[in-house]
Amino acid sequence: MPPAKAPESRQTLDPERVARWLARHPDFFIGREGLLQQLKVPHPESHGAISLLERLVIDLRERAEGAEWRLEQLLESARYNESQYRRTRELVLALLEAEDSDALGEALATQLAERFQTQAVALWCAPELTDIEPQPPQPPRFVLDENSGTRLGALLDGRASRCRRLSRKDWQRLLPHSEPPKQAGSCALTRLTLGEPIGYLILASHDGDYFRASLDTLFTEYLGEVVARLMMRHAGRL
Repeated sequence: MPPAKAPESRQTLDPERVARWLARHPDFFIGREGLLQQLKVPHPESHGAISLLERLVIDLRERAEGAEWRLEQLLESARYNESQYRRTRELVLALLEAEDSDALGEALATQLAERFQTQAVALWCAPELTDIEPQPPQPPRFVLDENSGTRLGALLDGRASRCRRLSRKDWQRLLPHSEPPKQAGSCALTRLTLGEPIGYLILASHDGDYFRASLDTLFTEYLGEVVARLMMRHAGRL
């Protein structure tokens, strides 16, 4: 009697090799659609299993929802940018219509309050820009003195523009025409220069987080450039 054959050992295919092979033969399932229907894969939200086709439907639905969300984000960003452009345009046009520096300061404060919810504005001007004026500047314009200039420079800390917290004491010193917050507020501060330092522009809020340090200062810098040129024009130096 011949000896019994030893049972054949069961071989297990390496999943990674199978995956690589299928990646190199994407047409393998053509003509084998029935096999696709038999394949089972883990359910993405439970411990059970579902067919491969069901899983593909779920994945496609999630991708569609993700694409729809990204599209909505892009549309929302476009609507915000358009709104920002229109408000900035109206602000600049109002500043261009100001007949003198006091009217410029008043238009600046009004437009920023109405269109950008900025609660207080101060425009500190270098003395040489106000020496020729028959009357002292009216708030929100002020003549820059040594103490104010030193404090404003310290708040900027070597930068041309920045957003930061503003203590009640600094508010009272730098925005004396405006009611200070009960505690600390916040501000966007930019240095006004046009070949030479000519002052500072402060936009302030009672909300300590409104002008967060992480905010971009591009708008403030742009506004400062416009205001600096108009101030120089009204002073007859441009």
